[in-house]
Amino acid sequence: MNFRQTNYLLIALSFVGLIFIYLNLIPWWSLIILLLLYLVRLVFGAIYIGQNFFIKSINSLQDVTGFIKDEKKLVLSFDDGIHPELTPKTLDILKKHQIKAVFFLIGKHLPGNEHILHRMLDEGHTIANHSDTHTFWFDMKSSADMLNDIQQMNDRVMAIVGAQNKPTLFRPPYGVTNPNLARAIRNSGMSSMGWSLRSMDTVAKSSIELLSVLKQKTKAGDIVLLHDRCPITVDTLTDYIVFCKQQGYTFTTL
Repeated sequence: MNFRQTNYLLIALSFVGLIFIYLNLIPWWSLIILLLLYLVRLVFGAIYIGQNFFIKSINSLQDVTGFIKDEKKLVLSFDDGIHPELTPKTLDILKKHQIKAVFFLIGKHLPGNEHILHRMLDEGHTIANHSDTHTFWFDMKSSADMLNDIQQMNDRVMAIVGAQNKPTLFRPPYGVTNPNLARAIRNSGMSSMGWSLRSMDTVAKSSIELLSVLKQKTKAGDIVLLHDRCPITVDTLTDYIVFCKQQGYTFTTL
């Protein structure tokens, strides 16, 4: 159930509730409980992008037209770059194993790292948008401010590598969505992309722990969320790729 359907349901239940209250069949505070349940639903819809609550996202390859169910393909996606030291190491590993990935870059990280952006494109990777600022307060912005932030990131990319390489995929900072962001994404003409496997590499305590999580959770069609700014991710990436290939998986991009 998405945001619009939830609102329709709230209106319908509220109307029925008012009738029941008028007939003394339920207490008046039942509407408060209904409102609290509604707010809880909004929160969970906001923080779990895979629910497609505020906006429909590409969360796995099964959301892509033409993908065959259970086909053993994966997408590696990396957030929060460019990191001047760790991103090149990530690219080295991907090049060695002949894998193309999707990089969701933060615009403010591009100055000084233009050569790395060029390398990504030269090696066949997909450049995507992860906002220009990625601030903690991003989700509190107006729709217009969010749209401006998204477009500024695209403008930075096009200024470096040309308009033909304008990003078409956007991943919300922290994976949080809301009505303002949904409107901004639609107005930008971009597609929202989430994930189906969250590696939790930003909080993993060791490469062994991270690799164990990835091995247990990987399944056909996954879009894997990683961060090329994390040393532990770089340390684990080769072993994960080797494991996936041993299990018969191949890698693709969108």
